[in-house]
Amino acid sequence: MSNYYLGIDVSKGYADFIMLDEKKNIVETNFQLDDTFNGHTMLYQFFNKFFATYPDAMVFAGLESTGGYENNWYYKLHTFQEYFHINVARVNPKGTDHNNKANLNRITTDRLAAKNIAEYLINHLDKINFQQEDYFYPVRRKWNFIHSLTMHRAKLLSQLESLVYDANPELLTFCKNKTPQWVLRLLQVCPAAEALAVAGIDTVANIPYITTKKAHALIKNAQSSIASAADPLTKDTIMYLSEEIMYLTKKIDDQVEKIVQHYSLPAVKLIKTFIGISDASAIGLLVLIGSVERFNKVKQITSFFGLHPVFKKSGDGKSGIKMSKQGNKKMRAILFMVALNAITHNPVIKEVYTRNLKKGKTRMDAIGVCMHKILRIIYGMLKNNQPFDPAIDKKNHERIMQKKNKDNTKTNSVRRYQKHDIYAPVSRRQNKKRKEQEDVSRRCCRQTRDQLTYSSLL
Repeated sequence: MSNYYLGIDVSKGYADFIMLDEKKNIVETNFQLDDTFNGHTMLYQFFNKFFATYPDAMVFAGLESTGGYENNWYYKLHTFQEYFHINVARVNPKGTDHNNKANLNRITTDRLAAKNIAEYLINHLDKINFQQEDYFYPVRRKWNFIHSLTMHRAKLLSQLESLVYDANPELLTFCKNKTPQWVLRLLQVCPAAEALAVAGIDTVANIPYITTKKAHALIKNAQSSIASAADPLTKDTIMYLSEEIMYLTKKIDDQVEKIVQHYSLPAVKLIKTFIGISDASAIGLLVLIGSVERFNKVKQITSFFGLHPVFKKSGDGKSGIKMSKQGNKKMRAILFMVALNAITHNPVIKEVYTRNLKKGKTRMDAIGVCMHKILRIIYGMLKNNQPFDPAIDKKNHERIMQKKNKDNTKTNSVRRYQKHDIYAPVSRRQNKKRKEQEDVSRRCCRQTRDQLTYSSLL
């Protein structure tokens, strides 16, 4: 059976196709089809003619992820699998872009993009996941909708905070971590300090989660407020924003509940066994990870989402270690909130956070380490289909530390075939580094000699 590679560059409303063989020779020249019923019918006729000419062929088709425009072609090719030998995969645009740069292409067209995708399939066939069915597709679309609502709410909250800073700045002391629901309700009744200063105690205390004592304090602060805005337009905008934010919050909760009710995903319950992960976070993590089988090692999943540390060490220079931040930023946003919650409620993550702070890391660096740790734990849970067990995590940590200590005993001298030549024209920094390595080597030899001497005396 011969392999052939179909590169498909998808645009809005149409797509470009090209077929290559294993030696990257063009088998079918570039052709373009519209994303319509007639276009899909002509694609079927193309395959019918192609497999009549090459009956023993196996076609690997690849489409770049283009924000949803590729979905119709992707699922149509899946239906063709009933009649033809076709494997279909969504390929990462970042991978095809690097492949294009490696080919030193200077221009970009739809035709060249299709050919580049086909060549990427040939070069990296073993790294591409030809998944037969996307089980998370409906959940992914719903979760993307929830994410858009969440981003809209965050934008409205930012606008509200700016207005409240002018209308009742003293109220912002209760919104340092997040804006509580009782603050939003209070702003609907008293949108400015001027209105709150003359409000009755009973009116304010009737709002849920506001006690009589707190109502007294709020009114007293409003009476001595430094607010600079009390005009009708500002107050009306604050009332509208507060109402809209509460409405969006309820809608987001309802949408998450619908996913939990209509899609009984065992993996969601499995992920939630880790303390600090909510329903919405568990669904988001599962949607973004997709099939855990596409990651052979835990390092692959951390690199895929940009949580791995990166540094440059070449010649005399060495740059500082930092988080990569490559890949989908939505995953890092979810893990950041999960890490903040886990640092408070999960003893395992709290211990990791505290240990890294003691090492001298900044707060944000320590949170980044926790995010990396949490993703590794989730990968292990999904891969082994086991709930979170602190004992297993402790055992794995001890095993890694033993391996690290074993590796640290090895000296850098094993990398060299000769001793350091004092006449080598190296830089001052490299010369200093070599002297330090020689001192370490000399010290190790002295310790070994002393141990042998002591053993002989015994």
